[in-house]
Amino acid sequence: MNVDKIFFKNRTDAARKLIEVLPIDSMRLEEWIVIAASNGGYEIAKIIAKELDAKLDIMFNEKIYAPNNEECEIAVVTELEEVLIHEELVKSFDIDLNYIYFKSKIIYEEVLKPKIASFRSGVKLDNLEEKNVLIVDEDINIGLVMMACIKTIINQKVKSISVATPILSTASIPAIDSITDDLYYIKSLDHFVEANHYYEELKDISMEDLERIKKEG
Repeated sequence: MNVDKIFFKNRTDAARKLIEVLPIDSMRLEEWIVIAASNGGYEIAKIIAKELDAKLDIMFNEKIYAPNNEECEIAVVTELEEVLIHEELVKSFDIDLNYIYFKSKIIYEEVLKPKIASFRSGVKLDNLEEKNVLIVDEDINIGLVMMACIKTIINQKVKSISVATPILSTASIPAIDSITDDLYYIKSLDHFVEANHYYEELKDISMEDLERIKKEG
């Protein structure tokens, strides 16, 4: 690993540095719910939620890949069954939309529902109407996951929606910035590789880890 590219020791370090760019004092004047966009983001979100004395949750989601290509993300389905499609890729590969919606239903039933059952006893993340929401993730690359979470949460008729991440691709900023109230980040990169390239330590967070982090004080 090229140490010149490491910006954070681990997720805890990233969370502490991210807190420094958040307007914590003014945010504390209102009630917030902090929602992680991924398992890895949950660890960061928990530290921020504690700083804000805010509620904490996660928006479960799964990527949908192109047929016969497990590396090409073409869509994301969230736990509220919202589907966000990467339209340019879908058009360029001439992928039938029916394939995407078919896959989204399978993924929801076989992957997302069991996660919701395990983490929230089957209760979906909703009841966000008129809430201030801060979505947090450990990184944002192409932005498909984050945009899917934003779309899902906007449809819940929230009061405000903001995004915070330690590091993101410069290309993802305009789309996110255009549909959120605020976007907070530490570092933006024109040539984004992968999150683990920028963290000294970035372990995968399993559902068991997620449950443990949830229970920890």
